[in-house]
Amino acid sequence: MWGIIPAAGAGSRIQPLAFSKELLPVGSRVDGDHERPRAVSEYIVERMISAGATCLCFVISPGKTDILEYYGGRLWGADIAYVVQPAPGGLCDAVFRAIPFIRSDEQVLIGLPDTIWTPLDGFAQLPNDQLSFLLFSVEHPEFFDAVATRHDHSVLHIEVKQKNATSNWIWGAIRMPGAIFHELHQLWLRPERRDEYLGTLVNAYIAEGGHAVGIKVGEAYVDVGTLHGYRKAIALLAEDFIPHSPSEEISTHDRYSTPLA
Repeated sequence: MWGIIPAAGAGSRIQPLAFSKELLPVGSRVDGDHERPRAVSEYIVERMISAGATCLCFVISPGKTDILEYYGGRLWGADIAYVVQPAPGGLCDAVFRAIPFIRSDEQVLIGLPDTIWTPLDGFAQLPNDQLSFLLFSVEHPEFFDAVATRHDHSVLHIEVKQKNATSNWIWGAIRMPGAIFHELHQLWLRPERRDEYLGTLVNAYIAEGGHAVGIKVGEAYVDVGTLHGYRKAIALLAEDFIPHSPSEEISTHDRYSTPLA
């Protein structure tokens, strides 16, 4: 199972920082006898590995070598690969940079490295045989990709940063078979598409007979890409989390020596 983490964005909403926004310290965790700051992207890494991901792919921009230095090549039992998005090209362009690694018979997880959400096992609650979105209820869906669903959880359409959105459920993470990931890639490659947003691409996929589901099991969702979101994340962690060792939660994986250690 692969986890794809698009981390090439400039993070202009929370600059200036002296490092990649994905390494912004938020909360802490315990390594052995020591409590240490925790990079915000560690939360999505933890959730992917908890769901069974054995390989992670960070999509980074040319200047974000600090992410490579931070995570190294292996963490908590998962191998880590890196691909470069040479210039800003949108989320679709970023995630499809990982296409050479993904076989059709593998599972794919996609998550954003500047978000913190619960429950920890959100990926595991998504079906593994179809395109599925982990949905969260928010007060302002117009700032996100709002997902409209039917009673049977099938996705009707996705409203990309749309004012007066008809749904207050947004997607925060995605799971799908590798075969569907390749189908979406082939659709995106058409000259008339080249979508910037996954939402518009999925709308086209559904219009051509594709199927997707939205699972409303998300409990809390914070976008840490803004100063306001950073403060909300600190508050969320203060309410729901205590410092812990990921090795206690990811009990099926061995802890390997990495630059994090």
